[in-house]
Amino acid sequence: MKSLNFFTLLSIFLFTLSVSISYAQTKSPSVNKPGVEIIQFHSEHRCVTCLKIEELTKEAVKAYSGVNFKLVNIDDAKNEKLADQFEAAGTALFIYNPKTGKKKDMTDFAFMNSGDKTKFIAGLKKEISSF
Repeated sequence: MKSLNFFTLLSIFLFTLSVSISYAQTKSPSVNKPGVEIIQFHSEHRCVTCLKIEELTKEAVKAYSGVNFKLVNIDDAKNEKLADQFEAAGTALFIYNPKTGKKKDMTDFAFMNSGDKTKFIAGLKKEISSF
């Protein structure tokens, strides 16, 4: 009876430990990147790839506190000045710091990797972290 209780307690302990380790590995820590913006420009009519880029970008941005995601319709007249500033004529993705004016065009990266969720998110996170 004592050995049964011991093995039951040991099993519960090991299960709890494995769940805790698994949770710690999947939960990414929030990194503070205040003032950084991720801007995705798009036209009125959006393709499947453009929608996928938006979805994956939003998921990647969740790991950062202080990073804002902006979705900008270039066909809307109120966004003309911003689209001109970034020379965006269609779907485009930028990392931007409005305080310094620094920007990084991630458009080619986004289109090349939108079919690989893991590569897209890891690559965008790497760029945001080093920005």
